[in-house]
Amino acid sequence: MNFCIFIPTYNASLHLDTLIPVLNQFGCSDKIYIVDSSSSDNTVSCFIDAGFNQVMVISAAEFDHGGTRALANCITDTDVVVFLTQDALPQTFNEVRKLIRVFEDNSIGAAYGRQIPYDSTNLFGKHLRYFNYPDSSYIRSYNDRELFGIKTTFISNSFAAYRRSAMDRIGWFKSGLILGEDVYAGAKLLQAGYQLAYVSDAQVYHSHSYTVFEEFKRYFDIGVFHQMESWILDEFGKPVGEGVRYIKSEFKYLIAHKAYNLIPEFFIRNFMKFLGYKFGIHHESLPKSWTLNFSMHYRWWDKFWSGRSGVK
Repeated sequence: MNFCIFIPTYNASLHLDTLIPVLNQFGCSDKIYIVDSSSSDNTVSCFIDAGFNQVMVISAAEFDHGGTRALANCITDTDVVVFLTQDALPQTFNEVRKLIRVFEDNSIGAAYGRQIPYDSTNLFGKHLRYFNYPDSSYIRSYNDRELFGIKTTFISNSFAAYRRSAMDRIGWFKSGLILGEDVYAGAKLLQAGYQLAYVSDAQVYHSHSYTVFEEFKRYFDIGVFHQMESWILDEFGKPVGEGVRYIKSEFKYLIAHKAYNLIPEFFIRNFMKFLGYKFGIHHESLPKSWTLNFSMHYRWWDKFWSGRSGVK
């Protein structure tokens, strides 16, 4: 399958000692596209020195989760585009090839691989990966929404691939989203009759050890996304049932690891997620100072406010 790789970067130098050797295994640097948001470290020079000549630099203010990735439509020409984040590390380049094979099925519009947590990740971060990325592959269609609800649309651009012709049909990623450009595209692809594939044997290392307040911020932004793209919830269902299932799974995971000392944090963490999500859903009623403090993607709000009037 004819494919390329698209990687948005910003101050990525800490990851490049491990990522670049894997990318070099591709043997075709012209098919690896780097879009850097004016890093203040040596990210750009590291890629250029390593022989990658498809490097584009945009201003940090131009970065947009959906709009920046939609540049792939303009600067690439392959049948499939693989998206990778700077902190996602395939063990070898063969993991990318495993992901691409699923597109032999013409019904597949997009696919994503399994994310394995780094050893240093805390238990909460590890459980998130094991919950969202099981060891069995599957394919989901629009009709599966009755069984899986909002989870039907799930996909992660930390390691995902999209069929160009399918993305052309839905207009690629939407600009102006605070996050969730992958879920947005997944929902649109399902509506258009394509299927989404999860390929469990295509694996990358990727995880975070968020603090309690960072979890609050992340869920605040998810709430903002769900409020602004409420059609996804109307079409596929609200995340309540999935949230309950996650909480039960996380509690069992902590008990299985005898992490009894983390039980108080478990309750606090999940309450803060719930609170952050609710604030995000009602972000239009909040003062600007609150949204800036509550959001993980605080730079996004300047663009949001510039396009609106009467915001407090």
